[in-house]
Amino acid sequence: MNAIDFRRHLHRHPELSFEEHQTATFIREALSEEGIEHRPIASTGTLAIIRGRKTTPQTAHRAVILRADIDALPIEEQTGLDFASENRGVMHACGHDMHAATLFGTLCALKANPDFAGTLFGLFQPGEECNPGGASLVLKEHPFEDYEVVACIGEHVEWQLEVGTIGLKAGKYMASSDELRFTVEGAGGHGAMRHLLKDPIAAAASLVRSLLALNDTEQVLSIGHIEGRGATNVVPDKVYLEGTLRTFSEENRRALHHEIARRVAENDTLHGTSTRFDLSHGYPCVVNDQQLVELADALARQEGLHTVPLELRFTAEDFGFYTLHYPSLFFRLGVGKAAGRSHTSLFNPDERALDIGSKLMQQLVFTLLK
Repeated sequence: MNAIDFRRHLHRHPELSFEEHQTATFIREALSEEGIEHRPIASTGTLAIIRGRKTTPQTAHRAVILRADIDALPIEEQTGLDFASENRGVMHACGHDMHAATLFGTLCALKANPDFAGTLFGLFQPGEECNPGGASLVLKEHPFEDYEVVACIGEHVEWQLEVGTIGLKAGKYMASSDELRFTVEGAGGHGAMRHLLKDPIAAAASLVRSLLALNDTEQVLSIGHIEGRGATNVVPDKVYLEGTLRTFSEENRRALHHEIARRVAENDTLHGTSTRFDLSHGYPCVVNDQQLVELADALARQEGLHTVPLELRFTAEDFGFYTLHYPSLFFRLGVGKAAGRSHTSLFNPDERALDIGSKLMQQLVFTLLK
């Protein structure tokens, strides 16, 4: 099976995060047909293993991890493609089918020509799109603890880059993500009798202003949901808020957690309310290894590709969990502006990018596992 057929099957049969059961079966059957060793990981994930023909006892413990995510999004597809989603309300609108197919093509090529010394892991990872993130579940199984991982490599398709373009950024690249929830409790009542109230609406409004004042060039806090079940002349007893926090360093992330809690307490003192603050830790920052970025840039240019520097992104990726443990590279693979925006019902990436991404990954493996 070639990478395009592999991708189109996944696209036709998308599954949501941690529900990728048919996806896992298909991936495992395809790997078996190619004679590629594999095993389940993180339930619906699959870990493929290829050992290089030049491997010696001294190099067997050296490893490269190639990672692709496999889950889809709750979006009704409207592309009209011959291989459009047959699972109503679910679509590979983020390009994870492209990621998995690029990895599959890479593994097939390296199985046919394992001209390297060491161990290659091909990780088809579930559940990137929602907490706790499939990466965290993979790492809980400690699959790489007996190896010296010289690189963990992942990619993401990018509609703002044309086919044949690779986007790279050394150091901090993508933000951490935390979910914020606040329940502001006061004493409601008749809207005309304010002297009898401890108004949670006013307290919530004050809290939002205080929290949004934290925003800066490298930290973003947004409140996306506010719910207070009152009426024109009824002030409710409590107000519920939800939001997100994004930062680019773990140190700053921890400091902001404390600062948010401090501002919540200060706001309660001001308004006489009581606020419950719940913090759901999401993904860590994605931080790229400088040497791996330089290597990828050089290899991409050797392949005749165009490379461009990337800006900081406030979007998050659970690939950040790997960057906490291993030298890592997360790059952008151009699929063309004609693809349309990702996370929309019309997203249609150019499949020519599959071969481009696969060849770059192959060269990275050959170079890292000489």
